[in-house]
Amino acid sequence: MKIHEYQAKELLSRFGVQVPRGHVAQTAPEVRKAAEDLGGTVVVKAQIHAGGRGKGGGVKLARSAAEAEELAGQIIGMNLVTHQTGPEGKQVHKVLVEEGLDIARELYVGIVLDRAKSQIVFMASTEGGVEIEKVAAETPDKILKEYVDPAVGLQSFQARKLAFGLGLAGDQIKNAVKFFMALYKAYMASDCSLAEINPLVVTKDGKVLALDAKINFDDNALYRHPDFAELRDLDEEEPLEVEAGKYHLNYIRLDGEVGCMVNGAGLAMATMDMIHIAGSDPANFLDVGGGASPETVENGFKIILSDKHVKAILINIFGGIVRCDRVAKGVIEAASKIDIRVPVVVRLEGTNAEEAARLLEESDVSFEVGRTFHDAAYRVAAAIGKGV
Repeated sequence: MKIHEYQAKELLSRFGVQVPRGHVAQTAPEVRKAAEDLGGTVVVKAQIHAGGRGKGGGVKLARSAAEAEELAGQIIGMNLVTHQTGPEGKQVHKVLVEEGLDIARELYVGIVLDRAKSQIVFMASTEGGVEIEKVAAETPDKILKEYVDPAVGLQSFQARKLAFGLGLAGDQIKNAVKFFMALYKAYMASDCSLAEINPLVVTKDGKVLALDAKINFDDNALYRHPDFAELRDLDEEEPLEVEAGKYHLNYIRLDGEVGCMVNGAGLAMATMDMIHIAGSDPANFLDVGGGASPETVENGFKIILSDKHVKAILINIFGGIVRCDRVAKGVIEAASKIDIRVPVVVRLEGTNAEEAARLLEESDVSFEVGRTFHDAAYRVAAAIGKGV
């Protein structure tokens, strides 16, 4: 689950992470008032779930409250396109108005889980304000890392090591260590999957603050934080993913043309790979779970077909928990209720797979039956003229 920058900063400040003074606003007059409260010189920042806002024209410096109001009128309501939004962009509904700072240096810090090491990794770099992926690819030696055993936590000597590695000195080191320790505490207490400060700024008087903040929560831990539900902004999420969530379906929209309906994340990944090998690309990841009931399959069909880019559907179900013949009956029942105007290839494997294939072939609904994984993938690619 992602949240906005202003929400991330409100959360971090509760744990002692230093952030600039600021106010969120939804109208230009509100922005003017916020700028007056903050002293005139402010930064007006579009609030969307994407990076690269500055390059897209979503972050502007205002030297006065009047200028801030004028800039807000340009930003609020704009369709902001960045490298992370895609060409369709995202509409800006609110902005964060922050005090201007006398910045001496821009740095980077971030915390993620390293699954290979089963440890938290605290990263820091002197290359603040730059995409960390670009730094990792071009100058990996500029990324400092400290691995943290979750049972022990970040130690002060590790925080000092990072501060020295960033070239900080004097009070900057003391302030940075305090910042790093507080950021780690916020990350762990909030069950985050990512905490990224880019840039982390050092002001000319030695303060260390989060000029930007990106926080992602671990969805599997949200039950421990019921108050986080109010932070969710459905306008920033893919509508079909929101709709799928209502039916407890795991759905992620992709850029291809073959709709995928599977059960199990591992099978979903393998299915998407096989579609690519066959010469096409998946339009989505849709996991219907172990049951694959008629109702679940019907809802899955509706969600997949809501994507105008889908030209064919591949249903790839393994009948382990549920028998394949029951899945086949569910697919037939669901398909008979929906106007499906694209080719559908079905591959069922597991208990009673042959009986399932017979039911599909003899049904009044037009299906192509894939007898093997390979056969099903190549059939669906050929159905849209993309076979190799």
